[in-house]
Amino acid sequence: MPLASGTIRNPVLPGFYPDPSICRVGDDYYVANSTFEWFPGVSLSHSRDLIHWEQVGYALTRSSQLDMRGDPNSGGIWAPCLSYADGLFWLVYTDVRTWVGNFKDVRNFLVTAPAIEGPWSEPAFMDGVGFDASLFHDEAPDGSGVGRKWFVQMVWDHRPGKNQFGGIMLREYDVAAKKLVGPATNIFPGTKLGLVEGPHLLKRDGWYFLTCAEGGTFTTHAETVARSRTITGPYEEMPGNPLITSVPDPKNPLQSAGHGQLVETPAGEWYFAHLSRRPIVKGRSVLGRETSIQKIVWDAQGWPRLAHGGILPAVEVPAPGPAAAPFAELPARDDFDNPALGVQWQSLRLPLDEDHASLTERPGFLRLKGRESIVSKFDQTLVARRQRAFHVQASTVVEFKPETFQQMAGLVAFYSTDSFYYLFLTKPDHAAVALGLMACERGHIWYPVEKELDVSHLERVYLRLEIDMARLRFYRSEDGGEWFPVSGELDASILSDEHATPIAFTGNMVGMACQDLTGSGKSADFDWFEYREL
Repeated sequence: MPLASGTIRNPVLPGFYPDPSICRVGDDYYVANSTFEWFPGVSLSHSRDLIHWEQVGYALTRSSQLDMRGDPNSGGIWAPCLSYADGLFWLVYTDVRTWVGNFKDVRNFLVTAPAIEGPWSEPAFMDGVGFDASLFHDEAPDGSGVGRKWFVQMVWDHRPGKNQFGGIMLREYDVAAKKLVGPATNIFPGTKLGLVEGPHLLKRDGWYFLTCAEGGTFTTHAETVARSRTITGPYEEMPGNPLITSVPDPKNPLQSAGHGQLVETPAGEWYFAHLSRRPIVKGRSVLGRETSIQKIVWDAQGWPRLAHGGILPAVEVPAPGPAAAPFAELPARDDFDNPALGVQWQSLRLPLDEDHASLTERPGFLRLKGRESIVSKFDQTLVARRQRAFHVQASTVVEFKPETFQQMAGLVAFYSTDSFYYLFLTKPDHAAVALGLMACERGHIWYPVEKELDVSHLERVYLRLEIDMARLRFYRSEDGGEWFPVSGELDASILSDEHATPIAFTGNMVGMACQDLTGSGKSADFDWFEYREL
C-alpha cells in the first residue's frame, strides 16, 4: 500500500546503519552512522523531509584519520556524533582497537568540515576513557551565540567487581587548544536498566536534557532521559523511563529500539532518530541494526514522549511536512566505468588504493590484487556493499587465472572474518581453474561442496548469490544467461549479530574478494557487479 504524502516509513535507512546521530542545518537533515571495521569510516546521509534519505559519503576517508589495521571484528568506529555549530560540521568518533577480558582500548577523536561532503580535517585526539562520545555546543550565558563546548561520553571501568558501564562523564573541550581541559565530572550513573552509553546533551527551556542508550543493544535495548538545570547535574530521571524500547512487545516489527538523538525541525517539531532491528528466524537480524525515526511531543511537565503514545516504536510516523522529491537511486549495475568506487562500496579496515583495487589498469573493470586470506584483520582485498532488503540478488563476472591453490577470487556474502560465505575460483590439484564454495560460522571454516568444479574451459565465470530471508543459495553461469545452483540451500541467518561471536554489531555485506597467499599480488578482473532487491 502506498504511503500518504508526509509519512515516514521505518526504517528510513534499511540495512547496516546503526547508532544514528542526527542534526539539522537549515532545512537539511544529516545522519551519521557507525561503520565499525569497514572503511571509509562514518557513513553520512542527507534528507530534506525525514522521509527520503540519500547516503552522501563518509567522513573518514584517509588512513591519517582512521587506521583500523588489526582492529577486531565489530571494533573500529563506534557511535559517532555529528553536530553543526560556528559554521562547521563537528564529528566525534571512537576507534575501538582491542578488548581482552575486562579491558577495552579505545581512542576518541574529533574532526571538522565546512560542508558535509568535506574536506574533513585531520583528527584531534581527545581521550581513551570510554566509547560513544559526543560533543555539546552550549550557548553563551548572555545569549550572544557561541558558548562553551562539552565532551560527553560513557566511562569504561575495567576493575573487578565494578560496573563496567561506569556512568556518563562530562569535560570541557578547548577549541583553540584542540583538547579536553578542566575537571572530569561523572554526571549520571544511568537508570536501573543498566549498561548506560550513547549519551547526547541538548538544551531546551532552560533544562539540560541527557539522553542515553541503556539495557544493551539487543532485545532489552532502550533510550532513557534525564535532565538538570545545570550542565554538571545532578540529573533527575524522566518519570516513566524509558522514552522508547521494544521490550513490551517482542512481535513489534521494530525490535531493539534505542540509541539515538533528538532533532528539532525549522517549525519547532521534534523527532528522534534511533536504531532498530527487524529479526527473521531465531531472532536473527541479517540486515543488522537500522535507522528509524519517531515523532516526539513534550508533555505538560516538559519531558519528551513518543507522539503516538507509549514507549513502543512505530513503523509509520507523521512527517513534519509533505514529502520532497525522492533522491535518484543508484543503478543496479556498477560497470566500473567511473574513476572512483561509488558511495555504496567499502573495504575492510584499510582503504583500497590503486595498488590493490584499480579502476584504471584495465578500464571498465575493477582489478583486485590479492593479499592476505579472507580471515585476515590486516591486509585484505575485499570490496562489499550493504544488504539492504530481505530478498536480494548479487551477481558479478570475474576473469581470474590462478597459478596455485593459494590464490582465490570470487563473490562473498560477508558479515565478518568469523562469519561468511565465499564462492571462489582457485587452482586445485585436479584442474587449471575450479570453482569452490567456502563457509565460515563463528570462526569454523567448512566447505559445503566437497570438490571444486572444473571451469578451466572458461575465460570468465559468472557468479551469483540470492538471499531470501534466512535462505541463501549460490549460482554459476557460463554466459550470464542460464544459471545453475552450486550447492543446496544455505543458512543466511548466521550472518547476523545474534549468531556471531559475543560482541557483534554490524550487518551482512555482499561483494568481491581476492587473495594471494604467495605475496605476489595475483589479480582478478571483475567486469561488473549487480545488486538487486527482489
